[in-house]
Amino acid sequence: MNPSYAIPQLKNDLLLRVINHLPVPRVPIWMMRQAGRTDPLYLKLREEDGRPLEAIFQDVERSIEVSLLPKRLGVDAIIMFQDILTPLVPMGAGFRFQPGPVLESPIRSSRQIQALRPLNPSRDLEFVGSIIKGIARELNQELPILGFAGSPVTLSFFMIAGKSPGKDYNMIFQFIEEQPHVYQELLDVLTTMTIDYLNFQIDSGVHAVQLFESFGDILPRSLYEKYAHPSHEKIFAELRSTAPSILFVKENNNLDMMLKSGAAILSVGNCIDLGEALKKAPPEIIFQGNVDNRILAEGTLEQITAAVKQCFAQTQKKRHILNLNHGLLPQTPFENVQHFIGTAKALGTV
Repeated sequence: MNPSYAIPQLKNDLLLRVINHLPVPRVPIWMMRQAGRTDPLYLKLREEDGRPLEAIFQDVERSIEVSLLPKRLGVDAIIMFQDILTPLVPMGAGFRFQPGPVLESPIRSSRQIQALRPLNPSRDLEFVGSIIKGIARELNQELPILGFAGSPVTLSFFMIAGKSPGKDYNMIFQFIEEQPHVYQELLDVLTTMTIDYLNFQIDSGVHAVQLFESFGDILPRSLYEKYAHPSHEKIFAELRSTAPSILFVKENNNLDMMLKSGAAILSVGNCIDLGEALKKAPPEIIFQGNVDNRILAEGTLEQITAAVKQCFAQTQKKRHILNLNHGLLPQTPFENVQHFIGTAKALGTV
């Protein structure tokens, strides 16, 4: 039996119709990191603004403006411009961007975890709710709005490394191996926070939420099974049933566990053949992805077209939301982004 979610009166409801297994004229498309990075209007805005990223994330009007920039490209959903580290700030683990994120005191002990403050999103992150409501006001029922959060494991990697982990994975894995109870304590705190944060976004008006497992590509199966998967299950089990949920796992082939996560939509890496995945999945599961972001960054227009064709050939344009295998890379030419969307819309007709 397919799940059913309320579809609001939107001018473009393609994404929500696909999630509800309803007929659509074409496959919907949006891109991770579609707001920022590759957009010349965003880069100009950042240069003129001059403030650090954390200040822009908390500026309601500016975040609304950036969130809406991709609308002119023709995407089928708007994702809130925000950072996965945002909810850590009121907990007492805020990151400064210099230009990458830096945490003053990386997590090393249970004492630090116990010192973290419980998150009250409506009080502590009121600006996030205001951004979502502002996007809705500006869109005026034109497109669906997506919210998101970093997964507990992904956030924990930042907190232990004290920065973007880069190549410091061995140090993180050593911490997990030497202090498994402390690590589990951290995950429990982050899991509770993530549930509250995503539910707050749903209550504020987003139409779907995505959980980012951004270090899925370096997670051994044993750690995925012991730590990542249980947190996914708990989060998706406790989210509001009114909005569908997306699980994104970066370049990880543990499809069997992803299918048991409780997410309605699975956003998978290029390492997974979407055609084979559709055969293995129960009929209620929708897939998202999975054109290689490196092709957009480094490939020719012809190669981008071929990648879109291959993606559609695998899914036969059924139960599919077109996206990338991960976010847009910063060096991606903007004309390649435009070509990707144009090609997807031209070739995605059902």
